[in-house]
Amino acid sequence: MSATASSPAAPAGPLHGVRVLDLTTVFMGPSATQLMGDLGADVIKIEAPGGDSVRTIGPCGDQGLGPLFMGLNRNKRSVVLDLKQPEGVQALLRLTRDADVFATNVRPAAMRRLGLGYEQLAEVNPRLIYASMVGFSQRGPYGAKAAFDDMIQAATGLAAAVGEAAGGEPRYLPITIADRSVGLYAFGVISAALYARSQTGQGQSIEIPMFETMIPYILGDHLYGHTFVPEKGGFGYPRLMTPHRRPYKTKDGYVCCLIYTDRHWQVFLDAIGKGELWRTDPRFRTIRARTQAIDALYQLVSDELAQRTTAEWRALLPEADIPIFPMHTFASLLEDEHLAATGFFQKTEHPVVGTVLETAVPSEWSGTPPGPPMPVPLLGQHTAEVLREAGYSQTEIDTLMAAGAARGAKQENPT
Repeated sequence: MSATASSPAAPAGPLHGVRVLDLTTVFMGPSATQLMGDLGADVIKIEAPGGDSVRTIGPCGDQGLGPLFMGLNRNKRSVVLDLKQPEGVQALLRLTRDADVFATNVRPAAMRRLGLGYEQLAEVNPRLIYASMVGFSQRGPYGAKAAFDDMIQAATGLAAAVGEAAGGEPRYLPITIADRSVGLYAFGVISAALYARSQTGQGQSIEIPMFETMIPYILGDHLYGHTFVPEKGGFGYPRLMTPHRRPYKTKDGYVCCLIYTDRHWQVFLDAIGKGELWRTDPRFRTIRARTQAIDALYQLVSDELAQRTTAEWRALLPEADIPIFPMHTFASLLEDEHLAATGFFQKTEHPVVGTVLETAVPSEWSGTPPGPPMPVPLLGQHTAEVLREAGYSQTEIDTLMAAGAARGAKQENPT
């Protein structure tokens, strides 16, 4: 790993000593690099003079610290470089010398025009892992297209499947599922590339396309009968596609109740006074039969759960080892007793916006636990600091900032 990456600013953790140049914006790329930062990497977020557009969304957006940005950019240092200026590009190349990972979601053609393609950076640092997060594989006709989460949800069949399962019009999931799923995959791919480098000593270019990453994610469940050639049935895993797969209404609320195994069904039918169905109705006897009859079976469960209160079902079903959980809202999730016991929600102090609510790193490590989080950075907060680490003198930094090729936070910028 890079010698300079073990800066005191980097938190402890299993990736301590890894330096990441993060030239990503919006959701997908920043989610991948935040995971690296959470586990101890020194993540240097390279921003254009206007900053990541997500900075301005929501409360405190006027301060460049909106809630979506806050949720994707902790444990990072912000450096502002104007890559439209040759001096800005040269500064980034200088930072590349000591980097382990260069992550970008800028289109590859644009990166090459800037002089920041893989071949160009590999000349500066042959050990560099160059991770390019793109919409579509560059080998296909869609390669030059831009992509956003909504577009990928539609392009992969997810929006159509959601509409079909809900018995209505196609619609998107109300989370950036493609961005965040591909970001998680990118985190794994980058970590694997770092391991490969530890074995070979060589860096490499890796491409992570949203479209191709999400397709097996979705078709793993829903290719179904078309897994076989010729096909042995239609698309869609019936248990997931039935409109009856939803939280069940009780007398006083909603619960998730998953009756899945042979034992679950036998005990549930006994509990509702219909145990004879297990013995006489062939639809219940095997998981294959239940899958084929899932609409009717889930409708039965829905009708039965509506007859008792949430508390009654929570008392009855766990005795049969049937999983049941009350449905949370966003508000009630913050009051969850389990998350309170594990300290999952943490209040930290940010020097600009005050007290903020954050989620903990969900993994637990016996030997290399992550350190306390660094606050989400102001735009350009660490420009001078990082440039000094790269060997720039104060005079050189002042010259860059005076020319607008680099910018700092207000307290840093002398112009």
